[in-house]
Amino acid sequence: MKSLCRLSLCVFAAVLLVPAQGASAKKRSFSLGERTLKQGHKGKDVKSLQRYLTRAGVRTGADGVFGSGTERAVRLFELVQRRKVDGVVSRNDVDVLKDVARNGGAVASAATTGGALPKNLRPKRPPKAAAATPPASPPTALGPGMTATVNAEGYAVAPAQAPPAVQAVIAAGNVIARKPYIYGGGHGRWEDAGYDCSGSVSYALHGGGLLEQSMPSGGFMNWGDAGAGQWITTYANGGHMYMVVAGLRFDTSGRKDAGTRWQADMRPASGYSVRHPPGL
Repeated sequence: MKSLCRLSLCVFAAVLLVPAQGASAKKRSFSLGERTLKQGHKGKDVKSLQRYLTRAGVRTGADGVFGSGTERAVRLFELVQRRKVDGVVSRNDVDVLKDVARNGGAVASAATTGGALPKNLRPKRPPKAAAATPPASPPTALGPGMTATVNAEGYAVAPAQAPPAVQAVIAAGNVIARKPYIYGGGHGRWEDAGYDCSGSVSYALHGGGLLEQSMPSGGFMNWGDAGAGQWITTYANGGHMYMVVAGLRFDTSGRKDAGTRWQADMRPASGYSVRHPPGL
């Protein structure tokens, strides 16, 4: 009888031990680079990834959860670094990310606080009083090798000489370049099904660390500094707006025909307030 009791206790203990061991296996902790990371993953390696992204200039929260925000940050990093844009982080991606982060970051921040631009180069908040609309003027001419191009898929390719903030604006613009036009899209939330003219420009500028919140077209009439910039110029009036980045026009009005917001051709600027981010 005692032997039977001992046997029963052993079996019961074994039953308890098996799920405990299984639970322990499920909680295995990974170091960054030990596995390929993608949306849905959680753990300390995800948190480490998020911290490296922020150090590299792509601002994202460090909660250890690979959600949509982290995936967007990864895609932005991939775009700026001219890597395959899939939102998935391989061991090779980790090596590149660490190298960029250790060298001071090569991507402008996606938020204005803690971004790559010094305070004196960040755009000023629009003044409350409406300023007089300056005469329309074309963007400052760029030198050889300083103009962006549009590839066959309709995405902009940033020139190598462009400042990190400009490269980040282009990368963010590429994320939504082919998304549909939706009136009011991009206002109230950054990730949207579609974007209107000012929502599109706001999204791209925010990705470059140049704008805190989205603004309507009218708000851009007094934004930044007056006149055309060297790298980025915004054109706005009460009903429409667009911008020119490294020689390419980023405009929702061009998407209907070409399927992308990026256009190599310019449009008449009469009647638009012409502004630019300080320093760019």
